[in-house]
Amino acid sequence: MGSINQNRQQNALPDFRNLGVMLRILVGVSVMTVAAAATGTHSLQTWIQMWITITAFVAPVTILSLVVLGAAGPWLRRMDYRFAVVAIVIMELAITTLAAKFSSGLLGNTRDTMVRDWFLAALATLLLLGYFELRARALSPALTEARLQALQARIRPHFFFNSINAVLSLVRSEPRRAEEALHDMAELFRALMADNRDLIPIRRELEICHQYLGIEQLRLGDRLTVEWHTESMPADAMVPPLLLQPVLENAVYHGIEPAAEPGTVTVEIRLSGETLRIRLRNPYRDQARHQSGNRMALANIRERLQLHFDAEASLATRAAAGVFEVEISLPYVKERR
Repeated sequence: MGSINQNRQQNALPDFRNLGVMLRILVGVSVMTVAAAATGTHSLQTWIQMWITITAFVAPVTILSLVVLGAAGPWLRRMDYRFAVVAIVIMELAITTLAAKFSSGLLGNTRDTMVRDWFLAALATLLLLGYFELRARALSPALTEARLQALQARIRPHFFFNSINAVLSLVRSEPRRAEEALHDMAELFRALMADNRDLIPIRRELEICHQYLGIEQLRLGDRLTVEWHTESMPADAMVPPLLLQPVLENAVYHGIEPAAEPGTVTVEIRLSGETLRIRLRNPYRDQARHQSGNRMALANIRERLQLHFDAEASLATRAAAGVFEVEISLPYVKERR
């Protein structure tokens, strides 16, 4: 799950521990059991009986397979893709055999369809792996890169020009501060223009955020206050690049900049079980001219979360009582050292 920028020739296996992957496997197996039950049946009653019989055998096999693949996932993903596929097929044949032996012992009958069970297990496994391979190819490389790089093109021209003007105003009066601001600008734009497909430590994302806020502070001064609540933040958590910075940019652009009075942006990052939760609040003003850009940026972040973490990540927004809130939830993926 560490990255969606994978070498597809080397290993294109899905993350079997991912909730979205497990749901897709369960749905795929269910569809195949329905199709298998319909083969050779001529009445609804016969079909239902056949479907119940097949499901009674396939369901435990599927659940056990998810447990085994989840445990073996990290080992499988280090293998060459072709060898990993062979290993998975062998695992499924072994699980099918074990389930058939257990079923025969439990029910006191002998299954005379072992060869057919092996064939169907291997076929279902290859079909599902083929589906995940096609899905990976659909998301990578061109489509995924286009989606992930869209955020880089979204940086607002007004921020660039306003930042330059703010630095120019300091060149003579505070040359040291102007130099630091230019350094922050260089680092920020380097991050914006980098290859942003791999996950990065959250501490690096916060560095980018502080550089961005330092530049905005030059022109907004006391109008902008940022409160950080990161005491419970795991520093080794891995997140998509430019996850928080665009949300902060929205908070400043939509919540602080339009108002004459000072405003406060609050950022809270904490670990809840195995879920990393990020909550950002800023003053809310219902201005239609700003809302379309806000929705576009949030939609881009939501899509990138889905590309990286599938169904295990989410982004939700709320606006009430003059406060706009963005809450991001994603799996706690630790940095590999």
